[in-house]
Amino acid sequence: MPTIVVVEDDDKIAAPLVRTLERDGYTVVRFAEGLPAIERVTKHDDVALLMLDLGLPDIDGIDVCRAVRDGGFAGGIIILTARDGELDRVVGLDQGADDYLAKPFGLAELQARTRALLRRAEYHDKAVTPGAAPAARRDSSFVVDQDARRVWVGEQELPATPKEFDVLALLDSRRGTVLTRDTLIHEVWDENWFGSTKTLDTTVGRLRQKLEEADAPVQITTVRGVGFRLEDVEDA
Repeated sequence: MPTIVVVEDDDKIAAPLVRTLERDGYTVVRFAEGLPAIERVTKHDDVALLMLDLGLPDIDGIDVCRAVRDGGFAGGIIILTARDGELDRVVGLDQGADDYLAKPFGLAELQARTRALLRRAEYHDKAVTPGAAPAARRDSSFVVDQDARRVWVGEQELPATPKEFDVLALLDSRRGTVLTRDTLIHEVWDENWFGSTKTLDTTVGRLRQKLEEADAPVQITTVRGVGFRLEDVEDA
């Protein structure tokens, strides 16, 4: 079973959360501070999911989120916090979080969100050698490898979080077709998603930036009032 790292300084919240996850069969490692959690997540390949409180005693949870993403962590991140304001939510998602639960939250909902993220997490794919594009596909300028859950722009791998990959893979599978916001939310975040659609907007925004920085031959276009479309970039 995958390893879940829980970063929560309040014992009254952490204890039942850890018990529930362990009862579900997961290996759980709990930290009360952010700095040791960053080291654990970035220096070990077994972590599939990070559950992260924002109000930590040593470092802000947003900084933890940013640090583990910068360190190459490709697993899921769920933010657990009493900060339920829209600004905090958007900032957390902009820094690479996949999901957001405001305290107090129900354990059943958290279990559902956990299962949804772990279905998509790339924790089992560590055996694939990083930096080497599949030989049979090196002639393609843009490849979304569904089996390996990897994205290639030429021979350069494009880093993507689990949710970013799912959105991009879905758009790529129907390239040129407009996918509605409801379709993307339902298929990527599934029926257990109760949050704001701004989560989709921030995920698409991060993908656009990564595609542009990699000089990818595709772009995500917004169709106002409907949804998004992945389309080829026309040569100038």
